[in-house]
Amino acid sequence: MKQTLQSFFAAALVLAVAACNQPAKTDSAAIAADSTATTVQLDSAKFQKEIDGKKTNLYVLKNKNNMQAAFSNYGGRLVSLLVPDSTGKLVDVVVGFDSVEGFEKSTEPYFGATIGRYGNRIAKGKFSLDGKQYTLFTNNGQNTLHGGKKGYQYVVWDAAQPNPQTLVLTYLSKDGEEGFPGNLNVKVTYSLTDDNELKMDYEATTDKKTLCNLTNHAFFNLNGEGSGTILNHTLQIFADQYTPVDTTLIPLGKHAAVKGTPFDFTSPETIGKRIEESNDQLTAGQGYDHNFVLNGTKAMGMTHAASVKGDKSGIVMDIYTQEPGLQFYSGNFMQSKNVFKGGAKDDFRTALALETQHFPDSPNQPSFPTTVLNPGQTYKTSSIYKFSGK
Repeated sequence: MKQTLQSFFAAALVLAVAACNQPAKTDSAAIAADSTATTVQLDSAKFQKEIDGKKTNLYVLKNKNNMQAAFSNYGGRLVSLLVPDSTGKLVDVVVGFDSVEGFEKSTEPYFGATIGRYGNRIAKGKFSLDGKQYTLFTNNGQNTLHGGKKGYQYVVWDAAQPNPQTLVLTYLSKDGEEGFPGNLNVKVTYSLTDDNELKMDYEATTDKKTLCNLTNHAFFNLNGEGSGTILNHTLQIFADQYTPVDTTLIPLGKHAAVKGTPFDFTSPETIGKRIEESNDQLTAGQGYDHNFVLNGTKAMGMTHAASVKGDKSGIVMDIYTQEPGLQFYSGNFMQSKNVFKGGAKDDFRTALALETQHFPDSPNQPSFPTTVLNPGQTYKTSSIYKFSGK
């Protein structure tokens, strides 16, 4: 089922911030968005549940331009993101569900989630630190993906909302959780600025040498959730190289030039232009599911990683980061098995992910930037997703 969902703001947002660290509260809906087909509502009550002895809720950030971001502390998930298009109409550019149960039951566990302890893949679920080998749960064929069987997408984060534009999530990942060493104290701060930026600040400390590679796995459709394919989005990635993978999507340990290949997005190209070309790397990923080695092109004091534009909405998303890599995933494994908050199914390639990160399988690839975190060090990195209507 494919629907055109051009979302705009249709109900007042009510935030209860008397205690500053309380979630957004409404009588019936935190966000309402109208379309010609249906009315989409996020009811805060549907995000209130007890999981593993901790309470979940819905948290809403809003800036002066009426841009809004809704989060659940179940998995630290970005549930909804209302962005003004080129006419000023608000469009929900993030796909997701209208309840905690929707995320719990989804056949795709990563929609909107904060990812850890290690974003992306680790080959055969094994790595070594100081001569000691660690074994992880393999949840992606023979490999470990996004933290293992119960990565951060399945935990309930502690949440505090110090002001209407900021959400602070914290989590203690205990020594041995999913096979990783060390008690890792994680803090992620999501901020919605008045420049229409969604800023993601990550911090972590450990009491034992460990690995750390945090990211967010939002799935975007800049034309709006339920609006159809993302293949006509225009994408530019500021990377002259990428890391080729084997048939299990583990990097081969080398960089390859994008020039002359379907991976060349150094100039703006539609995502679908070359996605069906005969190419062993596209075959391995069943499309794009690869890490790009960012050039380090500076803008806003950070690396300008990518720019993507919705062909129908005119919404542009520019990504800036302090990370060395960007994983581009073109929604190749979306199988119409889940129904999103607006009623549309997660049809094939109707959303994309652009995850700022260190490289996949870095613990087993000595030439890649390290993801080792030592006691006494602070893991600290920031990424920005900036939106404009052009």
